[in-house]
Amino acid sequence: MVTLAYACAAAAVVGIGYTVLAGVLIGRFFARPVSAPTSFPPVTIVKPLHGDERALFANLASFCEQDYPGAVQFLFGVHDPADPALRTVDELRRQHPDADMTVVADARLYGPNRKISNILNMLPQARHDVLVFADSDVSVGPDYLRNVIGELQKPDVGLVTCAYRGQPDPGFWPRLSAKATNYQFLPGVVTGLALGLARPCFGQTIAMRRDTYEKIGGFTPFVRHLAEDHAIGEAVRAIGEKVVIPPFAIAHACVESSARKLIAHELRWSRTIRRINPWGHLGSALIYPFAFALLAVAFSGGALWAWPFVLAAMGARLAVQLLVDRALRQPHRDLWLLPLWDIVSFAIFVASFRSSRVVWRGFSFKVDGDGLLSAAQDE
Repeated sequence: MVTLAYACAAAAVVGIGYTVLAGVLIGRFFARPVSAPTSFPPVTIVKPLHGDERALFANLASFCEQDYPGAVQFLFGVHDPADPALRTVDELRRQHPDADMTVVADARLYGPNRKISNILNMLPQARHDVLVFADSDVSVGPDYLRNVIGELQKPDVGLVTCAYRGQPDPGFWPRLSAKATNYQFLPGVVTGLALGLARPCFGQTIAMRRDTYEKIGGFTPFVRHLAEDHAIGEAVRAIGEKVVIPPFAIAHACVESSARKLIAHELRWSRTIRRINPWGHLGSALIYPFAFALLAVAFSGGALWAWPFVLAAMGARLAVQLLVDRALRQPHRDLWLLPLWDIVSFAIFVASFRSSRVVWRGFSFKVDGDGLLSAAQDE
């Protein structure tokens, strides 16, 4: 028990150092200038839809309010012509009558990843050679498209993706979910990029030219991938083109309205990362210094020497929240939730090693070492 206590204390110390480093790096990342476009090519924004999300209209409308002088086609797709998301698109047409909108309703599936099947059904209607794929649950500022195109026009860049912050729906559980996005995921991404340890690509934004899309064989190769965004990024790198992340964050809706939904979402994410990047997933234990410090106290029987690690870890984590909030120019709120989420998140991290089963949109799948999906029986 004493050995375990010392081991957890050592892990807490390393985690505290990582946390301090992440706080410094995130400020530097978002202080960088954004590239301005040299021209404004026509763009097709591809939006796969599924269901009537609470903030769907506001999220879609933010893309219609871009400060972008080039032509923009909005391409919306659903599997079911009775999907309630289409009512939101109808309202969007009424509010933005001059916007160029195309809707595709096609039930064809090419694999277990329904989002990719939806996109494949939509793409024959895409008229422009610059394609911006963006999830339905994100909102963006008016300079979003300018910034993305500016990065895409840099030499050797084949794909632009965006970091994102959590924007919670009303309620306790969405606020807790936003903690995971803002103060664990986002610092981890920035730190991984700075140290050359991360190669991310996020489905919240994937911008590429049509020739890059064709060079990687389109999206058909990714119909069995759970983390299709990661696989697409790797495919672009494999053809010798760069994947870049500009220094701004878009907003991702945190909608998990219950403990069960939140844990299921985070467990799916954690198990997916474990399967596609096992060493990186194991190394992510460093983002839990507070949990390791508490374990040091527990294994030492409450020894006095262990308690300073708890205080130092809590102080470091709270400092990161303040630094992230400053970098994102958002107000500080719910500081008391961060230690609670750190404990819950550490438990989810440990549980991620128990199984490779994930639940996605009500279906159970197994995820293999390549991140590929296969049907699974409920456990």
